Amino acid sequence: MSQNRQIRDVVFVDGVRTPFGRASDVGLYANTRADDLVVKCIRELMRRNPQLPAERIDEVAIAATTQTGDQGLTIGRTAALLAGLPTSVPGFAIDRMCAGAMTAVTTTASGIGVGSYDVVLAGGVEHMGHHPMGAGADPNPRFMSERIVDPAALNMGNTAENLHDRFPAITKDRTDAYAVASQAKFAAASANGRIQPDLVPVATMKPGQGWTVNTVDEPPRPGTTLEDLAALRTPFRAHGRVTAGNAAGLNDGATMALLASSDAAAELRLPVKMRLVQFAFAGVEPEVMGIGPVPATEKALKLAGLGIEDIGLIEINEAFAVQVLSFLDHFGIADDDPRVNRYGGAIAVGHPLASSGVRLMTQLARQFEEDPSVRFGLTTMCIGLGMGATVIWENPHWAPTDPSTATGSTTDDEGSAA
Repeated sequence: MSQNRQIRDVVFVDGVRTPFGRASDVGLYANTRADDLVVKCIRELMRRNPQLPAERIDEVAIAATTQTGDQGLTIGRTAALLAGLPTSVPGFAIDRMCAGAMTAVTTTASGIGVGSYDVVLAGGVEHMGHHPMGAGADPNPRFMSERIVDPAALNMGNTAENLHDRFPAITKDRTDAYAVASQAKFAAASANGRIQPDLVPVATMKPGQGWTVNTVDEPPRPGTTLEDLAALRTPFRAHGRVTAGNAAGLNDGATMALLASSDAAAELRLPVKMRLVQFAFAGVEPEVMGIGPVPATEKALKLAGLGIEDIGLIEINEAFAVQVLSFLDHFGIADDDPRVNRYGGAIAVGHPLASSGVRLMTQLARQFEEDPSVRFGLTTMCIGLGMGATVIWENPHWAPTDPSTATGSTTDDEGSAA
């Protein structure tokens, strides 16, 4: 009896997200359920890809960091049902804190790679207005009594201050300058129509104000200056360096990606925006969790047989500017390198924890289409409790200017992209 053990190529077909809101009782989604944000994303992906029969979806994986209330009840399954997918489509919930959506992608992509799935939906949601980070958590007392984790590691702002301590060359002036640039790049990308095409309009109700259709992100502060940031307080440490201006805020939002095997994409005439090359996760000291993208990226590059010089575009989640700069310094990349976060990042647009990984992918996919000179890109992020995650992607639109470098895709050269 023969067995099919062929490893298959995985492609990123499409990705969408809701506009991101501020997590507060007057934010965009103060009166909107988290699972309804996921439903919006699922329905939009199905609308954008009408050639995909809903019954062909093999799995729905949805991440949430706080899995309770409107983010609980196995949200992958409940959102699939609420979105009107056939009852035959299964779903599950997943948690890797900030890298939840990224893990939803890599987990289901692995299923595609070994032939268990053909087409999947993978994404994440975080309604930090309804579920503040750590709400309801009950850390084991052994963490403290046995000094397994420094108490400061349970507060992400403290870990960012620790990174400043470890890397004194990363000054507050540098982080503020990076934050100003992030705001400016995101404003420019929005003005140039780079962001809107992948946003799902969300209608919300506010008491006394009626219904509003939200089509833009709430967190960005275009026009932010160095002087504005210099005046902000440092809430995590007296005379510290981390402020609300050089870190991502507390946000609400959802993201969703449509992934498929290359064979299924061809069969169903689905577009291919990216090809998965390799991914890796790595652990670091929880007290300096922001350095996590460094070992994760080194591991992913080694597995892929690539070097950082092969990467033409980098989408790194900006949980904190110091965390981004520690990554750039490690790899010898300038603070203003044009490969990095061309559309700005989470300091401007926000970071609804478990949803952010797919936002990075969606932005990278659009940059791949715009820039066929780039062959490889990566999405990377730090993760609470001391981890990092990196996914390397290949540009299907790659058209080298030097024909001598056209050696075919990773999948041609190595037999597999997964």
